[in-house]
Formats: sequence, C-alpha cells, structure tokens
Amino acid sequence: MKQFLLLLCAAVLGGLIAGYFTLQSQKFRAVVAPDSLPPPIRLVNQPASAGGTNSSEPAADFKAAAKMVTPSVVHIAARVTEDGKDAIKMLFDRQDSPQRGGGEGSGVIYTSNGYVITNYHVIEATNEITVTTNRNQTYGATIVGFDEKTDIAVLKVEADELPYLEMADSDDAEIGEWVMAAGNPLSLNSTVTAGIISAKGRSLQLLRDRDAIESFIQTDAAVNPGNSGGPLVDIQGRLLGINTAIASKTGLFQGYSFAIPINLVRRIADDIIEYGSYQRAFLGVEIYSLTADDAIKLGVQITQGVVVEDLLPGGSAEVAGLQPNDVIIQVNDRVIRELPDLTEIIGRTKIGDEVLLTVFRGDEAKEITVKMLPAE
Repeated sequence: MKQFLLLLCAAVLGGLIAGYFTLQSQKFRAVVAPDSLPPPIRLVNQPASAGGTNSSEPAADFKAAAKMVTPSVVHIAARVTEDGKDAIKMLFDRQDSPQRGGGEGSGVIYTSNGYVITNYHVIEATNEITVTTNRNQTYGATIVGFDEKTDIAVLKVEADELPYLEMADSDDAEIGEWVMAAGNPLSLNSTVTAGIISAKGRSLQLLRDRDAIESFIQTDAAVNPGNSGGPLVDIQGRLLGINTAIASKTGLFQGYSFAIPINLVRRIADDIIEYGSYQRAFLGVEIYSLTADDAIKLGVQITQGVVVEDLLPGGSAEVAGLQPNDVIIQVNDRVIRELPDLTEIIGRTKIGDEVLLTVFRGDEAKEITVKMLPAE
C-alpha cells in the first residue's frame, strides 16, 4: 500500500512538471509568431518579390538594348590597293602593338545621313573602304577626317535615314554599371557581349604621341579583333563609348577591354564633320600624376591631382598665371584625380572656352580662370 501511494505521488508530480513546461513552451512559440519573424535572408542585389521570396529575375536584361544597337553597327573592310592586288590588314594582327594594324573592324552610325565613327587604326594607311550594315547593305566610304592622337576617325557613306543611337553621358557612367559591346569580332557579324564597367579614366600608353589623350572606360565585356570601332552601350542601349583595345598577351580577349568615352568622341567627331579635323585646345603644360611622395615634397595636404611640372611659353596656362608645382585638383565641376582625368576634360574644351581650374599652391587652394588657346 505504501509503495502504491509513492508511485501515485510520483505520477501526479510528473504530470504537473510536464504541464508546466508545456505551458511555457506554448508561451515561447506565441512570442515568435510567424508575422513577427525577420524577413528571409537573400543574396546582395537580389531583390525580394512581392511575396517576400527571392526573385528569379536576372540582374540585367540586354534584349531591348541589343535590338536597338545592332542595326546601327557596321562592318568595315579597309584595303590598300597595290598593283591591282588587295592587301587586307587584320585588326590586332601584331601582338606587339595590338591597338595598331587597321583593316577589318567595326563602326557605329553617328548620324542618319551617313556619318560613321570608327577607330583610326581600323582605316589607317588604307585607300579603299567598304561599309556593310546589319542588313547587308554595302557602301563605299570616304574618310572625312581622323585624329590619331585619340584614335578616332569619321567616315561618310552616301545614304539617308540610317538608324543611329541616342547618346549617353559618359561622365555619369559608374563603376559596376552593366554595359554591352557590339561589333564584328573574329569575322562573326552582329555580335553582342555584356559585362560591367570595371574602371574609368584608364591610361594604357597605347597611343604613341606624347600629347595623346587616353582616358578609357575599362570593362570586362568580351572584345576581340574585329570589335574595334564598334559601340559600347549602357543597358538602355545608349552610346557610351567606342571599343578600342584589349589587354592581352595573345591578341585575344583575356579579361579587360577599353573604350573611348563618348563625351570625348562627340567633341572630336563633331569637329571633324564641321572642319575636317579636330580643332584641339591646349593647356600648354608639362604634367604628371601626383603621388604621396610628391605631396610631401610639395607641401600639399592632398594625395590626388595633377602636378604642373613646366609651362609652355605663351600657352593657356602661363597666360592665366599657373605656376610650376601647382597641383590641379578640379576643372569646372570635374574632380581631377590623375593625368587621364585632366587630359580628357581639357581635350573636350574648344578654342576660346574659359575653364575654371582649382589648384593647390603649397597649402593654399586657388581658383584660376584659363582661356583655352590653340597650340603654337
């Protein structure tokens, strides 16, 4: 009997303990009701759908851009006629100088009445040029003009109502932004590739002239021999640059391609169309990019900018009052970090324009207005 009572008490006590913990467990579940749970974790840049689950939509869609761009892209065949024989020089055919070679490449229709932009190296030293559109319309083209210091050339075909692209503002393009390259790589007509802008204001020292302008948009969109002169566009299909070169040890794409920004291209192309050549204004300085060591030597509290090493007599800078060791940090509202930033923005000015330079002279910032003059 005594043993039975002990067992009964143990059973009752166990039931009370179990009930207590069940009640506490119910209270805990009520505190973290489904409506108060945190949202599900998702990958960076992957938008949530209206239902709160991960979206399966792609990060970028270039279908509309491709439809807009391909009709404006042309194939260019440039030949040198010698004794009745055609010697076709293929683009990027010399590994020691991949930006040179001329011959076959791409172009983009600039105006509806037949002006076409391409690279100078595509048509260099040729005397017979054929332009073929996306619809297999073939035209003989004449060279309107070129500027080898920026690697830009303008051609003209006798045609009207040709498709052309809306222009982007290459100053507004941002690192990480999606872009698409179009052209005729490796004899594959009407090809598009996509990537992102991986850097801006890149100088590669490809152009041989000391006063050449290099401030490339760097992308990882695949570009190969035959793409040169073709368009780089943003995801809206607006013209952002002209594809010009690749970084390669083999002559084929190895990860990076480079395009001339359209804001510079337009400045040069418009001059060529109006005057037959690029009417370039010069600042009249010898310059180099500022380094941390330079900043210490010059006594300036900055680490980015362009140092004025010397002034050309009678040049724009000397007339305006710039001095050696001035560090240029801004032109109008454009911040100047390195040499390519300055050469591009100055390259876009016109003779007679006035630009406002912000410079550091020692530890003092100064603003100097410079009237742009032609080279002597």
